[in-house]
Amino acid sequence: MPKGAGSTGKKYELSIILPCLDEEQTIGVCVRKSLTFLKRNKINGEVIVADNGSTDNSARIASSAGATVVRIENKGYGSALRGGIDFAHGKYIIMADADDSYELDNLMPFLEKLREGYDLVMGNRFKGGIRKGAMPWLHQYIGNPLLSFTGKLFFKTPAGDFHSGLRGFTKEAAKKMNLQTTGMEFASEIVIKSSILNMKVCEVPTILYPDGRERRPHLRSFRDGWRHLRFLLIYSPRWLFTYPGVLLSAIGSLLSIALFFGPVNIGFRLIDFHSFIITGTMTILGINLLSFSTITRVYAYNSGLLPNQPGFYSLFKYFNLEKGVAIGFVTLLIGLVLIIKAVTLSNEFSIIGFNQSVRLVFGGSLGMILGAQIVLTSFVLSILGLNMRNVR
Repeated sequence: MPKGAGSTGKKYELSIILPCLDEEQTIGVCVRKSLTFLKRNKINGEVIVADNGSTDNSARIASSAGATVVRIENKGYGSALRGGIDFAHGKYIIMADADDSYELDNLMPFLEKLREGYDLVMGNRFKGGIRKGAMPWLHQYIGNPLLSFTGKLFFKTPAGDFHSGLRGFTKEAAKKMNLQTTGMEFASEIVIKSSILNMKVCEVPTILYPDGRERRPHLRSFRDGWRHLRFLLIYSPRWLFTYPGVLLSAIGSLLSIALFFGPVNIGFRLIDFHSFIITGTMTILGINLLSFSTITRVYAYNSGLLPNQPGFYSLFKYFNLEKGVAIGFVTLLIGLVLIIKAVTLSNEFSIIGFNQSVRLVFGGSLGMILGAQIVLTSFVLSILGLNMRNVR
């Protein structure tokens, strides 16, 4: 619990949360604009500054301006906001950067959408306008558009600006999201979980102005960009593992089976045992990806990162460790038999023909590798605690 949090019994319609780390140049004006907005529109609300260990006068300035300062000990953008959300007493929450880059005295579009029943209202800076000097060109034309496009593709969300620092949501929605991240990827987590939970999401145009600070921002382009992309991939095992795994294993296994029995004419050329090695490698990689997909999704669900139970959980009513080990062992045994057959046909592979020996030895090796992979994956899933209590 953040310092200063407690059961005060207060109830507000709106809580405005400003995460803060050494923002003495701008925090005062941000608090005053927020309070002006509440007073002008006669909104019962509060302004919370989630101070994340400022060493300057930020906390004192924010308190003097009329905000409630909550000190968050755990470091990170996400930690600060999670602490502020836990402390907030409002039915609705609007979070905004404390660098004076947003119109904090003009938040009615967000509140109106929340009142209409939306769970998450995203500010879109690309629709509202980005003033000259407000965003580095690398972020404006490459980083943000690319990451937002990837997020929309993976999660089918209407949010076109994943990293807007201005957004609103209900306190109830925040509880359902069970937010976990501590860093800048917190921004992506909100959008991703709202999509996974089928929440009602919309956008409002938002103007981004140059911030009022003289120092460099806390954001680091490549470090934080990678953290966002990594987070998108981790939350979407289908795109990282499943789809490539299905494609590689399907193509690789079909061609491998065909090439095991001899050369194959694919129309424009004849492929032979050299291609067999390539298709076998594709099969191995594809099966590995599918194994990682299953393991990742089970772990993410069990640890609370993914809120919804994966659809394949129902299959575990019929597939358990013993069956997985049995299937893997049989596959491995088939591979071993093929290798033994190649060895016992002759003391010299050249006598039975190079083509046939290569197919027997590589086909057998492929079977042994795949069998071992199935066995090991079954054990890992068992270690992760898959049992009938996890299956609905």
